[in-house]
Amino acid sequence: MKNTPYGNTPLAHFLDRQILKLRPRKSQRDIALEAGFRNPNFLSMLKGGTSKLALDRVPALAAALEVDPRLLLRLALEQEGLETTKNAIDQILGEIVSENEMDWLREIRVSSGHSDPRLTSRSRAALRAIWGL
Repeated sequence: MKNTPYGNTPLAHFLDRQILKLRPRKSQRDIALEAGFRNPNFLSMLKGGTSKLALDRVPALAAALEVDPRLLLRLALEQEGLETTKNAIDQILGEIVSENEMDWLREIRVSSGHSDPRLTSRSRAALRAIWGL
């Protein structure tokens, strides 16, 4: 049986989806080289869960994947098992929120007339319906 300690992490799943999304424009090898990985197969190891992403590699990989580095950092912290580190960052700086998530928050504020609406069971159900959950 293959040793994949990080295979079922949100980061591994995210990498798989993002690499597929970029496939029409970039190969996995292109992404790995653009991210500065000496071994282009390392991206396969990250995606397959046999290796974890070092935090100092987040900015370059985020740029190569064309994603918000804050999102990738959050996923890497979870993969590292650094929940206490993530919690400390959240307490000091606020929860790590991607630019896309910030767009959602801005729209909620505008759409609600800046009324600071509560998240009700009805609004939660409406949001989950958007995502088919």
